Amino acid sequence: MEGAIVRRIIPSDNSCLFNAVGYVMDHDRNKAPELRQVIAATVASDPTKYSDAFLGKPNKEYCDWILNPEKWGGAIELSILTDYYGREIAAYDIQTTRCDLYGQGKNYQERVMLIYDGLHYDALARDGTVGPAERLALNLVKEQQRKRSYTDTANFTLRCGVCQIGVVGQKEAVEHAQATGHVNFQEFK
Repeated sequence: MEGAIVRRIIPSDNSCLFNAVGYVMDHDRNKAPELRQVIAATVASDPTKYSDAFLGKPNKEYCDWILNPEKWGGAIELSILTDYYGREIAAYDIQTTRCDLYGQGKNYQERVMLIYDGLHYDALARDGTVGPAERLALNLVKEQQRKRSYTDTANFTLRCGVCQIGVVGQKEAVEHAQATGHVNFQEFK
């Protein structure tokens, strides 16, 4: 029997990336505060590597920002966590079926997997899998893509909950928020 890859649902609480990594690394869905500390300490310890240009903001400001449980993580945080745990992290994007591999070329002996729907990360876990987990994971991701189980952040339609103006995509929503200070959006069709 080959087994399967299963999606382990992580709560949608703005810390899903950290808790998904905690689950695949330590079987713990409540690692966000600890892993945010690891990332802040790593970034603060190397301001040359983690420069303002690399982070998109000053090092100290980034460290304060990532410790806020309302803030999301992404590629920077995954690259730090792969080194912290000494394992590769494969992050599968449902919309594109692309797999971003963190820690590649560092001779890590293990790989863990996450799945991303455009806004949220969940964990992928092996369920009796003996064979090629990557193929099974990609099959699961393609199935989720066929079901349109993702959010197209470039093209979704939102309405501002304050002034009721409609915007298309994350870029327009950010621009509206920066111009008006409004941050309450709802998706609509």
